[in-house]
Amino acid sequence: MWAPRIGGVELHVDDRKVPMQQGAGGWWDCDEERIAGSRYGYSLDGGTVLPDPRSESQPDGVHGRSEVVDHNGFTWSDHDWRGMDLEGSVLYELHVGTFTRAGTFDAVVDGLAYLVELGVDALELMPVVEFPGARGWGYDGVDLFAPHHIYGGPGGLKRLVDACHGHGLGVFLDVVYNHLGPDGNYLAQYGPYFSDSRQTNWGPAVNFDGEGSHEVRRYVLDNAAMWFSEYHLDGLRLDAVHAIADDSATHVLEELAIETEELATAVGRPLLLVAESDENDPRYVRDRSGGGMGLDAVWADEWHHALHSVLTGETDGYYEDFGSLDELATALRQAWVYAGQYSAHRGRVHGESPKGLPGDRFVVFTQNHDQVGNRAVGDRSSALMSAGRLRVAAALLLMGRFTPMLFQGEEWGASTPFLYFTDHQDPDLGESVSAGRRREFAHFGWDPALIPDPQSEESFTRSQLDWHEQSESPHRELLAWHRRLIALRRSRADVAGPSGEAVDVEVDEATGTIDLSRDGLRVLANFGTNPAEFTVGRTSEMLLASYPDAAVARGLVQVPPDAVAIVAV
Repeated sequence: MWAPRIGGVELHVDDRKVPMQQGAGGWWDCDEERIAGSRYGYSLDGGTVLPDPRSESQPDGVHGRSEVVDHNGFTWSDHDWRGMDLEGSVLYELHVGTFTRAGTFDAVVDGLAYLVELGVDALELMPVVEFPGARGWGYDGVDLFAPHHIYGGPGGLKRLVDACHGHGLGVFLDVVYNHLGPDGNYLAQYGPYFSDSRQTNWGPAVNFDGEGSHEVRRYVLDNAAMWFSEYHLDGLRLDAVHAIADDSATHVLEELAIETEELATAVGRPLLLVAESDENDPRYVRDRSGGGMGLDAVWADEWHHALHSVLTGETDGYYEDFGSLDELATALRQAWVYAGQYSAHRGRVHGESPKGLPGDRFVVFTQNHDQVGNRAVGDRSSALMSAGRLRVAAALLLMGRFTPMLFQGEEWGASTPFLYFTDHQDPDLGESVSAGRRREFAHFGWDPALIPDPQSEESFTRSQLDWHEQSESPHRELLAWHRRLIALRRSRADVAGPSGEAVDVEVDEATGTIDLSRDGLRVLANFGTNPAEFTVGRTSEMLLASYPDAAVARGLVQVPPDAVAIVAV
């Protein structure tokens, strides 16, 4: 255990106390045998017993003792799994606690057959490491090596990954390396895990380049390696990498990419790293030979913003930079809208051109946990736009050149919201979070009384999916539409295959139409109030449409308002 500034350490394991000896570099050790299931913690300079900074299991929560885990005790059945690539894949983001009423890893396993039928290729799990209480989004986790005990702990996560691979599904995990949550966070008592001078929006920044940072970097790099090696994960989604402050000669993300590539070679399958960033900076995904960090993909929020503002008419907040079909066309071509031009919302020039980057380097979405849950009342797209526009959005997402991701329940237009919810055991912290939420949206004109309380269990239970909706109209029809789109995407090698640059988008603000052409396909969308006519050629074939009686007649396609047709040309 690493504690470079401590004068004495005592291991408390079950009912025994074992003095530890200080070694080189601030490391402490003893000869006590690690027995699976043993509960243990460390007393620093005679203080309260604390959990292990590298705890792999916290059966009693963030404040309890750690539990020894024997990773060799799990029997894997995924020996034939050869991994997955982003190219051609469809991702599905889910929150373990709200995907089902049971809210466990094993309950997600019960839903895998449904996801296979839907046609997705990989799950992307929102953070699952130990966080305070029984419910939360997971971005305030504090035990980075320990899957949450309420979800099913280490064994539950392994059973889920093993079952996913058995169903032909990859698994990504959302990990947070820019900060840790405040409740149950004991790392600062052990050593210089956090920066003395840098802050994120959520607390002190992790110390990646200051005194003692070598072991802090190792802490994060070893954590990533553990998810790949011990849990057989296929990829990590790296939360808010723009909040990772590192002025080292080799950025910690580049070091992570290098070590992940080496591990992928050792295990014989692809291991993927996807960054979340709002910087529109291609260096994250450029090859290291070209001066980049070598990550595999980056989330492209602006694709969402450009589409959402057109579909809903919302132009406040960060949507003020969007709202026109021209901006949507730019997003459909290159994922990022701002690539070196002036952003009114930011009051400065923003971004750099992504020219030359393959389409699969960008993960795009019409919804995700942030874009729904960070709204005042967690309202989904299904509460904001017509059924027709939901279909158009899905077609642009799944027929485009980027890596598409669905958010749980989106595919059937779930009526349940996805709210922000927490379960902080510290009452002062809990009230601070609740008051902060009310204050944030009061700034935008909301009545504080209408803002759901994050600390209320009701905010959590209201966010759990209602699976019975799938058999009801209009949910049933929207689910069928998504299945047909994904099946069409999978059947067309020119759509799901290599992501080239040959994408052309024409828009007409006056009529509200979009014509996206790529690889022998035309996606014809009409956001206007009147029927629109598109010329496609007499030999063109109607593949799929969101409205009845769609056809190619004498080289023309008639598309009614809030509808879309997909034509092979």
